[in-house]
Amino acid sequence: MQEYHIVPKATMQRYPIYLKALRKLHSQGMTRVLSSELSELVDISSTTIRRDLSFIGCLGKQGYGYDIEKLINVFNEKLGSGFDEKIILIGVGNLGQALLNYNRWDYVVGEVVMAFDINPEVLGVKNGVPIYHVDELEQRIPSDCHIAIITVSQDCQQLVDRLAECGITGLIDFTHQHFKVPRGVILKEIDVVSNIQELIFETNSAKKFK
Repeated sequence: MQEYHIVPKATMQRYPIYLKALRKLHSQGMTRVLSSELSELVDISSTTIRRDLSFIGCLGKQGYGYDIEKLINVFNEKLGSGFDEKIILIGVGNLGQALLNYNRWDYVVGEVVMAFDINPEVLGVKNGVPIYHVDELEQRIPSDCHIAIITVSQDCQQLVDRLAECGITGLIDFTHQHFKVPRGVILKEIDVVSNIQELIFETNSAKKFK
């Protein structure tokens, strides 16, 4: 079995971008792509692309490029989940409903397969996704699901502990609430307000130096 180098974090963050472009090309009937062509699609230098792909053992042939289907299969088979994760959503308020409307994530990372909430008025099915009461979490969550998105605003710590007990190892946090995650659980916090504040600071600073 071929060994792969440890992939840098910045490279890992670019892989979904490449995969999205490759799947688009594949859907258009293309069978191969040059790094220069892929570069134009994703706005990343061809040198960076070739280096990134070399980490997972993909070396393009000069004048031929990369076999698109083979490269897609490498992403699907060698990077663990195939970017087709089953994701659950906790909280179907305004933000949660917006996320359900955006489900499938351009067919790159997977899809939300079910959601949970405490409000009986939102239970049922939305955009093909079943919504259950959060009390049913342990009974309903798929055994092969490891990723959860949290958009609730209360009882976050208790909820996180329950999710970890159910086998969740990755959390996307939209709550802006403070809580601790158990060992082995990876947390990604999405703080739109902080990002806007940083952007305002950076743009104002840029104006001063013009």
